[in-house]
Amino acid sequence: MEKFNEIVNGGTPVLVDFFAEWCGPCKAMRPVLDELKQQLGDKVRIIKIDVDKNSGLSQTFEIRSVPTLILFSNGKVVWRASGARPLSELKEQISRIS
Repeated sequence: MEKFNEIVNGGTPVLVDFFAEWCGPCKAMRPVLDELKQQLGDKVRIIKIDVDKNSGLSQTFEIRSVPTLILFSNGKVVWRASGARPLSELKEQISRIS
């Protein structure tokens, strides 16, 4: 798999889902993210980062609760939110940068 920095510095917006396997709201986000990818296709890249397996990245981005969603554009954080989010909100944030 590509390194995290290579992915977020690419030309495509990247939505990063910091999650944990034991987290109920994280599980609720799975179908939302699947639908988002289905609707937007190549307009966005979605990656999932397990906070329990990637503590370094979790510390770098100061993840205090899961799920935390961070949207990157050209390597910069352009939006961040914690907790489950509706599909409409995610689409709106992505449309602002694409």
